[in-house]
Amino acid sequence: MSELKFKVLDLLREDSRRSADLLSTLLGVTEQEVKAVIQELEDEKIIVKYSTVVNWSKLDEDKVTALIEVQITPERGRGFDAIAERVYLYPEVKTVFLMSGAYDLLVEIEGRTLKEVALFVSTKLSTIESVISTKTHFILKKYKQDGIIFEEHEGDHRMLISP
Repeated sequence: MSELKFKVLDLLREDSRRSADLLSTLLGVTEQEVKAVIQELEDEKIIVKYSTVVNWSKLDEDKVTALIEVQITPERGRGFDAIAERVYLYPEVKTVFLMSGAYDLLVEIEGRTLKEVALFVSTKLSTIESVISTKTHFILKKYKQDGIIFEEHEGDHRMLISP
């Protein structure tokens, strides 16, 4: 992949609202070159979607996020892929990763209440034939996500006292 593509990806990852005009200025190339690179990246499914990172704790919306460690038995011929597909097709599931280590899949889900998340785990996720065990962790507070810090750190405003 060309250096220009990497630079465009990096700048769009920081802020996907940057225009082709601004990107061309930042990169020292023409706007048409930037548009062509973006189109190639979209056509190749390297850029899959443009999204917004939301700090839900600033809203009155009740939302519960959980990370679930899932141990599974891989299926013959398809390995972990078939089970991962069954899991990620549920609308509650936001993210699924194949992991190394003590568990196989890391599943992120969202619900309105703790009970709703627990119900998903007990009735949908843990009932999949290949699932051996699950371990659910509820996110209490997000400090940083996708490189974005949600709360600005206030400096120490105490007076310095020297001995």
